[in-house]
Amino acid sequence: MREKLKLHIQSRLDKYVYRSKHSGRVIINSDTISQKQEMHERRGADIVKCSATGRILSMMKEGRDEAAIYEIHIRYLVRQKEELYVEEEVNDRYVLWSGDEVVQDYSINEEGTSEYGCSIPPIEEEVEPNRNYRFTYNRMEAVRYAEQWWNTFNPKYKKFDVDCTNYISQCLHAGGAPMVGYPNKSSGWWMRNNSWSYTWTVAHALRWYLPSAKSGIKGKEVSRAEQLKPGDVICYDFQGDGRFDHNTIVVAKDPNGEPLVNAHTYNSRMRYWKYEDSTAYTPNIKYKFFHILDRK
Repeated sequence: MREKLKLHIQSRLDKYVYRSKHSGRVIINSDTISQKQEMHERRGADIVKCSATGRILSMMKEGRDEAAIYEIHIRYLVRQKEELYVEEEVNDRYVLWSGDEVVQDYSINEEGTSEYGCSIPPIEEEVEPNRNYRFTYNRMEAVRYAEQWWNTFNPKYKKFDVDCTNYISQCLHAGGAPMVGYPNKSSGWWMRNNSWSYTWTVAHALRWYLPSAKSGIKGKEVSRAEQLKPGDVICYDFQGDGRFDHNTIVVAKDPNGEPLVNAHTYNSRMRYWKYEDSTAYTPNIKYKFFHILDRK
């Protein structure tokens, strides 16, 4: 089975790079591969090399059928305007063979889901009257943290199965944004003593909190992604129904001045911000762009 998986992974990697020159082996569930290629092509970029490491997490066999859950870490060398950078992603996948033929292969890590329902923005209560919540947002530290922990979990914080907003909150806190509102889960923005506010962990709640916060972290909404800087935040409403599902942090800009982002749940690094290659993407997607402010 290990040799089968190795050949299967190599076939998927070849399709990212060679497209029509691909050897002819059928790739199951290759839509996201095509979406990533087309997305990069629209922005004048190209995947020139692709490599991966993988490990089997579990194996099953019944008659001619064999299945495995495996973790795969893919690295894409992307060329844009003669500049090169590396995009990375890690996710768990399920693959099923019938004999030597792959009949299923799909990602287990879903993007665009929230751990809690939150249909209205939380109401921030008054904070402690004598507490000093002024701070200067250190973008370099926020990005450094985002790079350090993009594919792993800081043991100082609780880990969630749907971890995207928890990760973004940690990055913002590493940049100097203070926690406020403890211990009320509907107040402020905080994680402490194995408890947390909805705004710390729920994508929809953080989207509403950033522009309305009266103290601590504050985001100014801007109209275009190109106006963002490293350390800023993008919020995603994949269905376009008003409920925001996902958050990312800007860690760099591409040669066109557009953001490259890091994220958790489907762990990604230096990913093009539009997420048109995501399994959660729909043509109705809406974005919110927040420039994180200093509190003087």
